[in-house]
Amino acid sequence: MPNTEANPTLTETKKCPLCDTPLRPDNLKECPMCDWVLGSQEATDNTRDVIAVFLSVVPGLGHIYKGHRLTGALYMIGSAFAFFAVAVAATFTAGWGLLLMPLYWAGVMLQVYWLDDLVVAAARKG
Repeated sequence: MPNTEANPTLTETKKCPLCDTPLRPDNLKECPMCDWVLGSQEATDNTRDVIAVFLSVVPGLGHIYKGHRLTGALYMIGSAFAFFAVAVAATFTAGWGLLLMPLYWAGVMLQVYWLDDLVVAAARKG
């Protein structure tokens, strides 16, 4: 086993979790290339994402909650067209077209869950 104290080149270099840039040995708490700071990312705190998913029962409301107002408004307007299209499909398929609406809701909910939260990002920037 090599002696890492005698040879500093064998020491393990820490890298930024966002951009994979080597961190400076004198400052391992922030990245010199991107805006990463140790402790600033709450990877396990997805409370706002879950709230946005529940708000997306009304399509677009979760997007507005996360700060994407125009996208949310477009989803709200588009959901009226989606409901109409599902009603037409249900009429012509003896009701089987109603199964399209849960697919639409699931798609909107998944999209809002993975969407960046602009409200939190703006609060971090100050």
